[in-house]
Amino acid sequence: MKNYKFTIGGSIYDVEILSFEGKNIKLEVNGTPYSVAVDREVKTSKTPVLVRTSVPEPTRSESKIKKNISSSATPVKSPLPGTILYVFVNVGDEVKVGQKLICMEAMKMENNVLAEKEGKVTVVKVKVGDSVLQNDHLLEIL
Repeated sequence: MKNYKFTIGGSIYDVEILSFEGKNIKLEVNGTPYSVAVDREVKTSKTPVLVRTSVPEPTRSESKIKKNISSSATPVKSPLPGTILYVFVNVGDEVKVGQKLICMEAMKMENNVLAEKEGKVTVVKVKVGDSVLQNDHLLEIL
């Protein structure tokens, strides 16, 4: 671990500290191993201990899983944060798998949002110029 040279009464001692745990030190003096107890105050960390308050148990109404009324409608979500440039569909339009629904600018590129399901557009939640975040609902297909 660390090596020291001590001169005591004209004699030179090579001291190697092998380990230092709490108040116990294992060392070698001129090749002879020793175990030494040190009488000193062990410094404690000045890092504060974080104490978290307990979280209250949820009430019965909070713990129930809420179901979406329009569970059969498939939401189309934004793949990236960006700005809507074009909306190619309106409410009531029939769409096929792979059809362009929306074109948006994200990361200085135009990105097309395509239909993953065949069906009818029931809700369009965005318009041209809207800013959206990743996973925002853009429209729904039934």
